[in-house]
Amino acid sequence: MDAERARISLAGGDVEIPVLGLGTWAWGDQSTWGMNGYDRSYSFDTIRAAYQQSVSSGVTFLDTAEMYGGGESERIIGRLLAEDADHRSRVVLATKFFPAPYKVLVGSALMSALRASLDRLQVPWVHLYQIHGPISLRSHQAMADALAAVHQAGLVKAVGVSNYSEKETRAIHGALQRHGIRLATNQVEYSLLRTMPEAKGLLRACRELGVVVLAYSPIGQGRLTGKYTASNPPPSGRNFSNYPMAEIDPIVEVLRRIGEQHGGKTPSQVALNWVICKGAVPIPGAKTQAQAEQNAGALGWRLSPDEVRALDAVSKPGQRGLMHRFWQHG
Repeated sequence: MDAERARISLAGGDVEIPVLGLGTWAWGDQSTWGMNGYDRSYSFDTIRAAYQQSVSSGVTFLDTAEMYGGGESERIIGRLLAEDADHRSRVVLATKFFPAPYKVLVGSALMSALRASLDRLQVPWVHLYQIHGPISLRSHQAMADALAAVHQAGLVKAVGVSNYSEKETRAIHGALQRHGIRLATNQVEYSLLRTMPEAKGLLRACRELGVVVLAYSPIGQGRLTGKYTASNPPPSGRNFSNYPMAEIDPIVEVLRRIGEQHGGKTPSQVALNWVICKGAVPIPGAKTQAQAEQNAGALGWRLSPDEVRALDAVSKPGQRGLMHRFWQHG
């Protein structure tokens, strides 16, 4: 399964994405990922190497947001694209609008935010523009109207949402249809450490509506890589999939055992392949060339149905703390 050949069409626009993407939350972020802070192992130079490796592997879908690093992720991507004339036409860009409750004039707020994102990215339009979370005080119709305005202005090719429940997804899908626009994507946390989107029927509903599910944190913010253990937990602040490592270590062992049956695939590669087998598009991060190579190793092979079921059996449903209930409806 070559990433350049295996591509998925997004509803509502002439946009195709590979079956594996690249999440860029860590690019420029200090508070969670430690760039220019506690993690001195990565910099713009290592990010450039990760970008180059990803694109050369066919992983040409980049997901960012105005919130990531206070816009620094978008600035880094803009800089990378500006210096990469040979490949930038192959890159598919997605970014997001943060719908803070105080943004009551959502139409003008979204338009202004998108134009600022385009300036940072140094592009005239993006392929996909997403509502970052279901936290606006405005109606689904008001959000759809705002998305339709930027779509009709030619600033975006397709529109999506993030962290939306099945009910919310159906509502904004219907609201967009009144403008003759299709909802393209719903980006949710989905991994072996959070199977809630599948268990609650969101994946099934998205298939029914023709909405592509984008899976963020598909390796549990590093917890499924094998790098961390109960005696060596990940840094604090990585709040998604935050199960005790003592509960995750057995899952990693199953991933490792299955990977050995596929020529020595790593736990993270098996975890990503599981997401792909479920019909979602994982968007793991990569801060270095080595991490980008690891991600691309999830392509070109496929878990058997029995292996998928074995992983289902050891998976976790996901956590439902106050932050999760506020932000993650999907």
